[in-house]
Amino acid sequence: MSLFSRDPILLTPGPLTTSLPTKAAMLRDWGSWDASFNAVTAGVRRKLLAIVHGEETHVCVPMQGSGTFSVEAAVNTLVPRDGHVLVLINGAYGTRLAKLTRMMGRRLSTFETPEDVPTTPQDVDRLLAADPSITHVGLIHCETSTGILNPLPEIAAVVARHGRSLIVDAMSSFAALPIDARSVPFDALIAASGKCVEGPPGMGFVFVRRAVLEQCAGRSTSLALDLHDQWTYMEKTTQWRFTPPTHIVVALDAALDQLGAEGGQPARLARYAKNCETLVGGMAELGFRVFLEPGIQAPIIVTFHAPADPNYEFKPFYDCVRDKGFVLYPGKLTQVETFRVGCIGAIGPDEMRHAVNAVRDTLAQMGIRQVSPAVV
Repeated sequence: MSLFSRDPILLTPGPLTTSLPTKAAMLRDWGSWDASFNAVTAGVRRKLLAIVHGEETHVCVPMQGSGTFSVEAAVNTLVPRDGHVLVLINGAYGTRLAKLTRMMGRRLSTFETPEDVPTTPQDVDRLLAADPSITHVGLIHCETSTGILNPLPEIAAVVARHGRSLIVDAMSSFAALPIDARSVPFDALIAASGKCVEGPPGMGFVFVRRAVLEQCAGRSTSLALDLHDQWTYMEKTTQWRFTPPTHIVVALDAALDQLGAEGGQPARLARYAKNCETLVGGMAELGFRVFLEPGIQAPIIVTFHAPADPNYEFKPFYDCVRDKGFVLYPGKLTQVETFRVGCIGAIGPDEMRHAVNAVRDTLAQMGIRQVSPAVV
């Protein structure tokens, strides 16, 4: 039975399902230079910074656009033009970080592990000891292409011990997994509105160590993506340099208030962990196997091996589950066929159970009998 009469539940890593109060916040129009909107922007920056406990050391610089815009802004602003970036890769977003670093003319080295193998602090220690020219390390905290969790605190400690700068893509982990700037040394950490904060997509933000950002005037090769210019202009005027995503900002403000009311990051992690547990357990009963080992699986998005049955094709499978009210995500692996299911958003274990039931009914409807992968 089709559920097109209501919005489908987005089991994706963003955009994701938002709450009614978050949606309702977007029903009002705001003047981009109006003092009341500027006050909302300041409040959002303050609330975001508090999540990583960075008030004493870092600043929050919001940017228009998707999270990738802010990743590019961070690299282009913080890495000197003669800098050397080591990018740690075990998925598509590490590959993207390496690509944009190269495109901006910075010297690049990469260290790549398989998609189901996290980078270790021992790897980073060895690489930095071997090449003193490396100035910056780029790390994906939770690699959205699989859901693998890389050991941020341990890697950050190694980078700091070597006196290098750490840039962290925390797009899929911020506000769900614990990140504390007081104990985890990083010069930049990047996230976005449409992930675990549970706002709509359209705004990224970068937490930058203030002492570092103060030294970055004129470094960016982009006008729109200049974090230093954005920060100094906001500090001076309280305004955005260019037209801000007004509706996204006020919706994010509402989402942040709901995050606080829920109990902050620990409570959100607990809900997502329960979502993940419900999903993985239910899918296992249907015969599905996860791609990652439990010890490296973040409760953000889960990658499943695709059924080995000849009747399985992802697009009809997706469409059938979509007709039942749930939007899945295609796999992003090259070595095996997979699909992904997100555990984040304004949803709970009940929605995850209903999603598993939708998958069960889809298997029967498509005549898929062999669910387990042929080779694991």
